This record gives sequence, C-alpha cells and structure tokens, in this order.
Amino acid sequence: MVEVRELHELAEFEQVDALFDGIWHFGTGAPPITVELMRALAHAGGYVAGAFDGGRLVGGSIGFLASGNALHSHVTGTAAGRGIGFALKLHQRRWALERGLERITWTYDPLMRRNAHFNLAKLGARPREYLPCFYGVMDDAINRGDESDRLLTAWPLSDPRVETLTQTDASAREVALAREEPRGPDGLPPDAVVALADVGGRPVAGPVDAGTVLVAVPADIAGLRGADPGTAKTWRHAVRDVLGGLMAEGRAVTGFSGKSYYVVEKM
Repeated sequence: MVEVRELHELAEFEQVDALFDGIWHFGTGAPPITVELMRALAHAGGYVAGAFDGGRLVGGSIGFLASGNALHSHVTGTAAGRGIGFALKLHQRRWALERGLERITWTYDPLMRRNAHFNLAKLGARPREYLPCFYGVMDDAINRGDESDRLLTAWPLSDPRVETLTQTDASAREVALAREEPRGPDGLPPDAVVALADVGGRPVAGPVDAGTVLVAVPADIAGLRGADPGTAKTWRHAVRDVLGGLMAEGRAVTGFSGKSYYVVEKM
C-alpha cells in the first residue's frame, strides 16, 4: 500500500533528489529542482510530497502556488510500479482542495503517449496551451538532444468528471463512467477524421477540416530518440505543427482515445 505525505526533513529532500536523478540521469545538466529549493518551498508552505512503499521512497512531487487560484505541479517522478503516480495526484488534489484552490496545472511532453493517456483519460485533465521548446534543449538521459515542447495542462478539481475519475472505489468509478452518454466506438463521433496518422512508425498528415480530429503520437518517443533521432525529430515537428496549430486556432483537446490519439474538437 503506497502512503503519500508531505516532506519536511532535509534527509527526505535528499532522497527525492536521488530518486529523480535515478529516473532522469541528469549528469552535468541542472536538475529541475534542488534539495535547497525543496527545503525552501516546504518551509514556505509549498507542496513537497513523497510516496512511500514499506518505508521506501518510490515517488516525489513538488509544486508551487500559481496565479488564478491554482497549484502548479512543477516536477513529479516515480519508480516503476503501478498506482504510484495516481496516488500522488490524489494527494495533490486533496492538498489543493483543503487550501481552497480550484485547479492544478502542469506541463508534459505531448509525445509521451503513456503520460497523455494518464493525464487526459485517467485524471480528466485538459491541455490548454502548446508550448514549443519550453525549456530549451535539455541534457538529461530521457530528453537529451530533443526540443522540449510541452502541453500546459489544467486539472479542474471540482469538475464532475474529475470527481468521478478520482474516486478510490474502482467499481463505483466504473459505474459512474458507464452512465455517461455514449458517442459511438471509442467514445468518438462517427465523422471524426485523422489529422495526423502513424503509418509504419512515421507521421503522416491528413485533413483537419472536421468537427473532431485525431492526432497520433509515437508509441515510444523515448526509445525512438535513441534508435532513430531523425524520425523522433520528424514526429516532434509534425505534432507541433498539427496539434499546436489546431490549439492555436482555438480548438480544444478533449481527450486521448485508444491510448494513441489526441481528440481535438471545434468548440
């Protein structure tokens, strides 16, 4: 059973620092958070939390207050294992609601398929802005050599769908979701078109002139960066052009379908 709690001691911050370095392998690059900044944030009332499994730190998350009555989740990392990230997000949500906050925001790489599915389908968060090369070229082992495009994502904490998705009773959650009005196979309208497809591992652009369009992302961008940097770069720019372009036009990302496609709709 994973236990999540706020952190206050220097030794705990050092454990988080070691966990993050084990995930990202920063090398000579600057980490996204330091032990000293974790200490300052925690002392000032910011969000610094750790997830523990049998007394062993298996996840950490750091955030700070943002404009618009929000908590911005700056960095979250977990060891391999099911449910750690979800447990951290549930703790974040409780922490924010107890302080009268309305939403939590964070950024993530739009090409990371598992993160997109987790954020949009499992949590009910929604991307609000496409940010090209937001952090510049990063030097950690996961992102090295790639451009750091990010989606700024908002999680409305009291939204009915978010409340349903964050129920700890899995059976009750499934019943509530089953009551939602079906829209067709995979929850999509029948006239949805594919604006960016994965054809043989490469992105292929399609039509965008429909009420609902789908934007594919690669199955494993992290592996692709190492095995075929050229194709990884092609995916980066294709998703930036199509997904970023649609969002710039005012279209809304409303979900992630089949663990493969962003769902983008005219509003």
